[in-house]
Amino acid sequence: MATEIVLPQWSMGMADGTIVRWLKQEGDEVRQGEPLVEVEAAKVTSEVEAEVSGVLARILVAEGETVPVRTPLCVIGAADEVVAGTATPTRAAASAAETAASLPPAAVSQPSGQVTPVARKMAKEYGIDLSRVRGSGPGGRIVAEDVQRAIEEVAHPVPPPAPQVSATVQIIPAARKLAKEHGIGLEQIRGSGPGGRITVEDVQQVITAAARSVPSPSPLPETSSSTGQVIPLTGMRGTIARRMQQSVQTSAQVTLISEVDVSALVRLREMLKEQFALTYTDLIVKAVALALKEHPRLNARVEGEHIWLEQAIDIGVAVALDEGLIVPVVRNADRKALQEIAQETRQLARRAREGTLSREEITGSTFSVTNLGVYGIDAFTPIINPPEVAILGIGRLNEKFMRVSQEGEWRQVMTLSLTFDHRAVDGAPAAAFLQTLARYLENAAELTG
Repeated sequence: MATEIVLPQWSMGMADGTIVRWLKQEGDEVRQGEPLVEVEAAKVTSEVEAEVSGVLARILVAEGETVPVRTPLCVIGAADEVVAGTATPTRAAASAAETAASLPPAAVSQPSGQVTPVARKMAKEYGIDLSRVRGSGPGGRIVAEDVQRAIEEVAHPVPPPAPQVSATVQIIPAARKLAKEHGIGLEQIRGSGPGGRITVEDVQQVITAAARSVPSPSPLPETSSSTGQVIPLTGMRGTIARRMQQSVQTSAQVTLISEVDVSALVRLREMLKEQFALTYTDLIVKAVALALKEHPRLNARVEGEHIWLEQAIDIGVAVALDEGLIVPVVRNADRKALQEIAQETRQLARRAREGTLSREEITGSTFSVTNLGVYGIDAFTPIINPPEVAILGIGRLNEKFMRVSQEGEWRQVMTLSLTFDHRAVDGAPAAAFLQTLARYLENAAELTG
């Protein structure tokens, strides 16, 4: 019996995945548990394994394509089994949508209890028929991300594939990706590779010819450019875009800004960095963890109609990469010494830049910290990393002349920006958390206990 292997949802925030490389080809024998394909999802590349042993009968999604979670990636059949029909390695999401649309409403409708309230509200606002939405939550439950994908499909419908071309054409994955990015139909390209296979050079020739045939545009303002780079919202960039949009659309975000005297913190770092490498972010991660123990309502997540208070204090620390932002997690930060936190954040940041983080190292944070002070930013409004309820933004160090006792003196100050979800936390408790955090930073010796 043929078995479909679907793209799993490895983490709560994962909405889709991009096929990086097929490790097996059609006709290859596979064993249960053997890696089939590399997928980039939620900013990490992982392998999808075979659930059964047999023969890889069909590949349904080509390298370079991005598809939603639960999309069938391939079909495994028995060694002596012939899978009926032929498959085209095109956008599987479009095929799945067409299949769902062809079924009677009763076959695809979801029970009323299988739709989260947020998803139901979004569907009502945008006129989305929930009977046409495939749920990716537990037990097929429709969540906000499912409705968001449906909204995007309505706004930007995927054109139907040309079966007479895609069923016979041979094209390397990189060429297919380039053609897709530039909107080039495969029927326009003549392949120069072995057996007429389309190469990157073939696609580039069509792009160049099309550019030459376009009439000269009207004069543009000096600030405009007729030739610009187009960056598709896929992969890491696409994941960030969807999660940030989901965050601001599905939560009530408020930002509190507070200036803190961190002179004692600066002195502590100067003393400790003689013993081990230590950043201000490391010190603040420790202070945040201790403050969260006193204010557990900010160490929480919102799911549907419930607020879950987390027992573990796992701090996500944002790391900027060329292609986007990634948030590795320092587990049980409240129980770790400063040196241990410093070593861990340094290792996580290095592995983030090398692209070697595991899924477990970037999921499950209960509170996040992001530092833009190194870029000269004083204050900003960070966006919550869902399903968390708060995130702390760190501004730069500044010198300020302040009254201390009866005298005035120059002090080191830092601006903190706390964004919180007003659905889960009110303004006063959020402000109290900032006060506690300020106390730890102003009395930095408490961080070494």
